[in-house]
Amino acid sequence: MCGIVGYIGKKQAAPILLDGLKKLEYRGYDSAGIALITPAGNIDIAKAKGKLDVLVEMTDGGKKIKGTCGIGHTRWATHGEPSENNAHPHCNDEKTIAAVHNGIIENYAELKEKLVRRGYEFYSQTDTEVATKLVDYYYKKYGEPLRAISEFALHVRGSYALAVMFKDCPDTIFAIRKDSPMIVGVAGGDSFIASDVPAILKYTKSVYYVDNLQIARLEKGGVTFFNLDREEVSKEIVEITWDAEAAEKGGYEHFMLKEIHEQPKVVKDTLNCVCHNGELDFSEVGLSDEDFTKINGITIVGCGSAYHVGVVMQYVTEDLARVPVRVEIASEFRYRNPVLNGELVIAISQSGETADTLAAVKAAKENGLKTLAIVNVVGSSIAREADYVFYTKAGPEISVATTKAYSAQLVAGYAFAIKLAYLRGKIDKNCYAELLKQLFALPDKIEVLLNSKEQIQKFAAKTMDKKDVFFIGRGADYAVSIEGSLKLKEISYIHSEAYAAGELKHGTISLIEDGTLVLGILTQKDLAEKTLSNLFETSTRGAIIAGIASESVKLPATGLDFVFRIPDVDEHFAPSLAVIPLQFFAYYLSVLRGNDVDKPRNLAKSVTVE
Repeated sequence: MCGIVGYIGKKQAAPILLDGLKKLEYRGYDSAGIALITPAGNIDIAKAKGKLDVLVEMTDGGKKIKGTCGIGHTRWATHGEPSENNAHPHCNDEKTIAAVHNGIIENYAELKEKLVRRGYEFYSQTDTEVATKLVDYYYKKYGEPLRAISEFALHVRGSYALAVMFKDCPDTIFAIRKDSPMIVGVAGGDSFIASDVPAILKYTKSVYYVDNLQIARLEKGGVTFFNLDREEVSKEIVEITWDAEAAEKGGYEHFMLKEIHEQPKVVKDTLNCVCHNGELDFSEVGLSDEDFTKINGITIVGCGSAYHVGVVMQYVTEDLARVPVRVEIASEFRYRNPVLNGELVIAISQSGETADTLAAVKAAKENGLKTLAIVNVVGSSIAREADYVFYTKAGPEISVATTKAYSAQLVAGYAFAIKLAYLRGKIDKNCYAELLKQLFALPDKIEVLLNSKEQIQKFAAKTMDKKDVFFIGRGADYAVSIEGSLKLKEISYIHSEAYAAGELKHGTISLIEDGTLVLGILTQKDLAEKTLSNLFETSTRGAIIAGIASESVKLPATGLDFVFRIPDVDEHFAPSLAVIPLQFFAYYLSVLRGNDVDKPRNLAKSVTVE
């Protein structure tokens, strides 16, 4: 989940490294550091605890450290508390090797013990220092950087993206990855390495996606790739379609606010990539009509908000296509030894690098199942592993709390469900056309909600002192509730829970007391009356009750403390509208409470470790 960046070329490296790290702070922000090979041929390292601004100030924006070859890192702590000692880059005792790392070395304790027996000493609590000194050990043994890095890969267990500089190779950066993302960019005589595209998008759109257990050697003239046997391998370059402005705030106070406002566009773009001339076409995904007709069961895996998309997708797919669907938390699926009967496994991940989801895809394939990835990042690990790939069109999402990627995933799920239902003969041509019409109405209806955000802002101001918030709903409304609750706790730090409304009386209602806020989602007409009854049950026990309701859902004239109306849409797609006010609610509460909206404490964007 940490962020890595590297540069070698004709320009001063430090400002470029700091600029790249700024774009990667969503991956970690408890400490940061850079290492450069100076004009004198030495390795100079600067590290600081805290957010990147501390390091920027310490180095005067990079002006204090000279050199045209360097690596940088922004950290999300896994081994060892946030501190200057534990910050990356790490080095060997002689300061002739420096390295940065994203991931977890699972057998680091065993390796550390072996290195200690060979005379190594350690100054940090990190697995990365162990990794650096393991590379040092093999470099001293074999005298060749490629051999040292391939030996490193043969002796470690876990996930990693590792970038290494050797004093003896002053114009070169070596890198290797396993189950953690890494890209290499080239532009003229400059070469770049990064954990994610936004870090280098300002400088180049030409990138290589490094494969698992592939070594990259970056030099001023370009990049060369090798396998673990140190044999040169060829790779195809990918041209990124985003522009650099897509990874900037564009005048908004926070990335999250910008990304909330981008949802009409990303929903429309995602739909357009599979809908042509009024017909859903999944050929670019890799799914033929015949493939759809063979689907008799579906398992959906995901983590966090991606899992919540899966819950919505379960309701929609089962109702429209009448195919059994189960939704699994990816970290549970990979260890649960589930009974699998030939169903399609759908993996949902914004980054395409989520460690547990990637492992779930691999487990599914080992059991002979077909896999479909719904991801946002071209060439990501899950995309490469899956049999079929639906690329959402959310563009770069920088804020840790997902908004537009979630919405893009939702519409991808809707489109899949409609196509499946139609090809299985569960809906006729007229229903198919009407559902598509309703889908394409979503962007304009989301725009209406974006223009009504002041209502939510005022409600947030009135409730910013709450210590406990409960979200309830039934059916697809429950699926929206769990996402709303997650958003709130992620960035406002208010304790929040979501429950299927009927479960309140089975214990949870005992937690309701004077002033507790209970928010009900009310878009499913056949279920709204029951959810309202549950809301009023909490009101009699002192709760403040609020509702997010579709226009046509009938509500009593009195009783609710706050109501926010959303436009009517086919009920299958109402989650795409109901989630918008919940995103704003979490956002404004976070702002009002003085939190760092885009970088919530203890969280990082792309969870590439278990």
